[in-house]
Amino acid sequence: MLTGFYSFAQNETKPAIKSSASGNVIIIDTAFGIPQLQRSRKIWIYLPAGYSTSKKKYPVLYMHDGQNVFDSATAYAGEWGVDEFLDSVKLKESIVVAIDNGLNKRMNEYNPYDSERFGKGEGGFYVDFLVKTLKPYIEKKYRTKKCRKSRFIAGSSMGGLISLYAVLKYPRVFGGAGIFSPAFWVAPKIYDDIQSKGRKVKGKLYFYAGKQEGETMVPYMLKAFEALTSVSRSKISTVIRDEGKHNEATWRKEFPLFYEWLLK
Repeated sequence: MLTGFYSFAQNETKPAIKSSASGNVIIIDTAFGIPQLQRSRKIWIYLPAGYSTSKKKYPVLYMHDGQNVFDSATAYAGEWGVDEFLDSVKLKESIVVAIDNGLNKRMNEYNPYDSERFGKGEGGFYVDFLVKTLKPYIEKKYRTKKCRKSRFIAGSSMGGLISLYAVLKYPRVFGGAGIFSPAFWVAPKIYDDIQSKGRKVKGKLYFYAGKQEGETMVPYMLKAFEALTSVSRSKISTVIRDEGKHNEATWRKEFPLFYEWLLK
């Protein structure tokens, strides 16, 4: 089992921390409805600095565990710093949409398959929400490029698992994915879906794992990588870092490399 794996605790209390979110980050809704699961969730969005003064249309990157993406005040164990990175570099600009996880529901919502340990898998409904509810809202309200090649998804751990599943289930919707430290050990059925659905996947997929994440992380990720490359003609990159750990500090360091690879 992955030694560095973690989950969000329900009703966890943390000392007050000043928000670190960039001025380009806003909250769309603190209780955006998820009709597929009869729940609601906070949704964040990063808009490029020139968004309000231009008429440009932008690619969109959807990210899970929204609490950790932009703001150290809401992060479980540190933030990814996606906003700070995008504010500071001269690369192709994107809109980033971050969806908060469901705390005690996280292990269910990010798992497409039923689990004896964690219970009912709700990942299929969660991905349906992204594609059928959230995406149409974002594309109606904001200036986005409405094509597969400009629509991406990314996450870590369980978020890596559900990102790959989203691409497999909706290959015509997502043109790229960041699959960071994926928790494939929780859901071995993902390999069956790779074999049955992977042929339709077309895009760019970035697999990342660190050798400090436990004995199973790299082998499980490589198994998925090899299975997908055997059936898909997508551009797929696999990155393994000797020093990589299962935490936000590691993913924050890797995100810029993924982003530049994805959009160059």
